[in-house]
Amino acid sequence: MKLLAQELPSPRAIQETPSPAINKDPLIARNLQKEQYVGIFGLAIALIAAVGFLSRRIEYAIIFAMILSAILIAFFLFV
Repeated sequence: MKLLAQELPSPRAIQETPSPAINKDPLIARNLQKEQYVGIFGLAIALIAAVGFLSRRIEYAIIFAMILSAILIAFFLFV
């Protein structure tokens, strides 16, 4: 019960100090998002092309699902 009666510090009193080691960490990949997006997009195109050689209906189903997913993601992000 003592924990419930204690007063919490105000949000202004809580401050986070950034660590200088975070900016110099060599294990964190920085500025690679464009390359990642290009790679993912290329992989998706290759997947659709590979499936398209096997079955045209499955290719259309995958394309339809990807377009519908993109529309729903955009809708829920901006609503």
